[in-house]
Amino acid sequence: MSNSFKQIAAGIALAFGSVAGAHAATITISCGSVGQDFEFCKKTTEDWAKKTGNTVKLFTPPQSTTDILALFRQMFAAKSSDLDVINVDVVWPGMIKDHLLDLKPYSKGVEKEHFPSIVANNTADGRLIAMPWFTDAGLLYYRKDLLEKHGEKAPTTWEELAATAKKIQDAERKAGNADMQGFVFQAKAYEGLTCGAVEWLWSYGGGNIVDDKGNITVNNPKAAKALNTAASWIGTIAPTGVLNYGEEDARGVFQSGNAVFMRNWPYAWSLGNGKDSKIAGKIGVSALPKGGADGKNAATLGGWQLAVSKYSKHPKEAADLVMYMTSKEIQKERAIKGSYNPTIPSLYQDKDVLAAAPFFGDLYNVFTSAVPRPATATGLKYNEVSAAFWNATHDVLSGKEKAETSLGKLEGKLKQIKRREW
Repeated sequence: MSNSFKQIAAGIALAFGSVAGAHAATITISCGSVGQDFEFCKKTTEDWAKKTGNTVKLFTPPQSTTDILALFRQMFAAKSSDLDVINVDVVWPGMIKDHLLDLKPYSKGVEKEHFPSIVANNTADGRLIAMPWFTDAGLLYYRKDLLEKHGEKAPTTWEELAATAKKIQDAERKAGNADMQGFVFQAKAYEGLTCGAVEWLWSYGGGNIVDDKGNITVNNPKAAKALNTAASWIGTIAPTGVLNYGEEDARGVFQSGNAVFMRNWPYAWSLGNGKDSKIAGKIGVSALPKGGADGKNAATLGGWQLAVSKYSKHPKEAADLVMYMTSKEIQKERAIKGSYNPTIPSLYQDKDVLAAAPFFGDLYNVFTSAVPRPATATGLKYNEVSAAFWNATHDVLSGKEKAETSLGKLEGKLKQIKRREW
């Protein structure tokens, strides 16, 4: 066991204390760390604990999905039982399947109520290794009041977005708000940048990083145009600081009233309309723009699942907690109070859900036809593929290289990662 892992384990032990008595299990769960994830997780697990007589301890993972995966992999390598229930990003099942429990003996077939594509994503070697918790797709947020004030409409192409963002940004700065930005998004070198860049590529007809058959397709003129276009936003409609922005950084600027447009996930809707938000009631949501008139709308598929570690000492109780937290009742509550997209189709027709988040109905097709990252095609090597892609993209955005050069180097690196096969 490495020293760093010993420190992690010791920290978890200190945070969680001693295990309860023999009759009641203490289940440790890793919840999300973005937005309201932690509070929702705390309340839901407390409710389950009261109903079952068990105890739940919360572990808050790092904010970066890249760091979370690294932590989990270290724990799996040590066959640690410190975490019973873990949150699983939509691109992880193929990478960590060997360390997760089969939930079919505990699900009683309820997975049939969820989107079949997500259930299929969470199934490996005939085993249901995770239950869908919420799904995600990238969206464009905009200030309805500012667009109306300046006589503009929600943009349908990236070119329109850039022009509208520049016009309103400059006018608002002239009027006294020196902090106004045209567009904020996730441009830090991490998985969030992969999500955004896949959207840009797809919207311009540049395909994906790797296609469904495992072919490396990223080095093409349309993909290069997409990345060069995104690079043109830095320092013009987006601050140079965006190169270090994750989801919460972008939301912070937008929610404080200092951005016209923002790319983010659905969770930002309820927070942006919260009591402490300066822009409550002023937010519009639409599909992300197309790459030119001949382009197409594209939103990267996101979302999280809940799974039980194969090394849990309380698999039955841990599985019961997973089934409770991913149930229709809890998904409805999270959709209404936190604008988390359900993985149960019937909830998109629920009047209470649609009253709280109208765009769930308006943009239903965005969520059901979202573009997946090439995790299935690249399997255990996906993390290396994504890291190579986000670093190459970041080089373009930061002005270090033109897209044509960066994508050429990326193709070579991906061939090294692939070798004979994924």
